[in-house]
Amino acid sequence: MSRHPTVKWAQRTDRVYITIDLPDAQDVKLKLEPEGKFFFSATSGPDKIPYEVDIDLYDKVDVNESKASVGLRNIHYLVKKAENKWWSRLLKQAGKPPVFLKVDWDKWIDEDEEGKDDKPPADMDFGDLDFSKMNMGGLDAEAAGGDENDESDTEEENEVGTTPAGNREAPPPSTSSEPDTKTA
Repeated sequence: MSRHPTVKWAQRTDRVYITIDLPDAQDVKLKLEPEGKFFFSATSGPDKIPYEVDIDLYDKVDVNESKASVGLRNIHYLVKKAENKWWSRLLKQAGKPPVFLKVDWDKWIDEDEEGKDDKPPADMDFGDLDFSKMNMGGLDAEAAGGDENDESDTEEENEVGTTPAGNREAPPPSTSSEPDTKTA
């Protein structure tokens, strides 16, 4: 039985962005039909686990103007709408969408905000890129300076306050020579 990868989507008046999150996808098959039928299948991982998405998009699409890009971590599909109009949802069927389908808030623009910044999202510019020649690696947390277990601050340093500008200020001076007997 096939599993469903996470599918994220966003739209503009004339197009829909679909991103399928599936690292190391192999044997990728994409099919888009003019009436809005979208099909994706692939395998992933050392066990070649099968993944599949079969959905009916809200309205008709222009298959010839639509583009796909298969990357190391996800598959991007730019779907050109047949008519330049805002869809009320991604799927033809009404009701609650499937759990694997999510809004891509990184690419989302509200209908009334469209046109103020018409350039496509950075990761959807397909151009003439050869994805096989790109270094898709990243830094690990320690190399990036993100050591979460760093306990170099002492209690005294943690008690010292900071000003809104981020400058440290000294703790208030003690007014009594007697030890502080307050309990927290």
